[in-house]
Amino acid sequence: MEPKNKATWLTLEDVQDYLGVRAQTIYAYVSRGLIASHPDPQNIRRSLYSAENIQKLKQKKQQGRKRETLAANTLFGTEPSIPTAISTFARGRLYYRGKDAVNFAKEATLEETARLLWDAETLEAFSIQERDYPPCPPDRTHAFVALAAATATGHSTHGRTPRVLHAEAARLVGHLASTFGAENNPSLLIHQRLAKGWGKEKDVADILRKAMVLLADHELTSSAFATRIAASNGASLPACLLTGLATFTGPLHGDATPRVKALLDEVERSSAEQVVNRYLSSALPIPGFGHHLYPDGDPRATALLEEFEPPDEIARFIEKVTTLTGLYPNIDAVLAALVTRYRLQGDAAFALFSVARSVGLLAHAMEQINTCKVIRPRGRYIGPDLNEPVNGRS
Repeated sequence: MEPKNKATWLTLEDVQDYLGVRAQTIYAYVSRGLIASHPDPQNIRRSLYSAENIQKLKQKKQQGRKRETLAANTLFGTEPSIPTAISTFARGRLYYRGKDAVNFAKEATLEETARLLWDAETLEAFSIQERDYPPCPPDRTHAFVALAAATATGHSTHGRTPRVLHAEAARLVGHLASTFGAENNPSLLIHQRLAKGWGKEKDVADILRKAMVLLADHELTSSAFATRIAASNGASLPACLLTGLATFTGPLHGDATPRVKALLDEVERSSAEQVVNRYLSSALPIPGFGHHLYPDGDPRATALLEEFEPPDEIARFIEKVTTLTGLYPNIDAVLAALVTRYRLQGDAAFALFSVARSVGLLAHAMEQINTCKVIRPRGRYIGPDLNEPVNGRS
């Protein structure tokens, strides 16, 4: 029922019908001064309520619902909600600050990528970290322990200049690479240090360079958003990076490659034919193929696949899946194929991905710091009714 006149005074039943709430809620509105009331001249035992106040209250509630809907769609929909100049997608391509990432990766190093994404005029080399553990294959345990220790003693980002933050970020990337077994040689670039530390210097160094540049950022991913939340609250750079990489470990995000690697191991043990038939006959999605942002194929995967030949059976598997499903291999599949081709040990896929992506995560942290805004979404309560009395009245 719509009040016909703003001067109208409504009964309790009319208000309940119009607002769709219980009597106790209306009494609470009156006690908070949101709705004016006075005794009904026809029956002093009941009250009448201001139609004007009630109309304004309903309009406010409707606007709130619109904001809630917008917030829910922004957080859980497909469109980014945070302005960023770091990277974006257009016409099926990835761009770093306006530069086509695939073209940039042809010659760029991860150090040059950091300078671009961090918008730094100059940048110190990624530092080395003396190990307090023996050299070993890539292992994320060392990485997370080291980042947690740095977080415990890290300084807030508030009141610190970009130059100082860039220098600390460079040290963090270098430290992270060291924990994954990179050679501790300050004269080498990060891809050379990793290749040498993994005993693959001659074979694989330049491919690791290109892979890491292609993996450095991918717009507002879950890990980038988590990193930005930490940064918006003034957390230290190690804390921001740890937050992002913890999110990155999810199998639906940066840790998808081990699933694909297990699949490729199965292909090598049996055959491409058997594995493809088993998945398709069971209506199972094949890990590592297709990408919702790149319906015509992941350009990062295509560019990296140009740099090496996968083992024969894996090459047949990729061709067969593409032919039968129409889906192209994504960066997870090609990274797993690279690790298999060069027999990289331990957690090499995760190591490559996380060292590279740490550059992007730190870029998001520092960009968020410059906005001077705290990311604090509101919850949309869907729990039981709130039956507690207001101001002692029921």
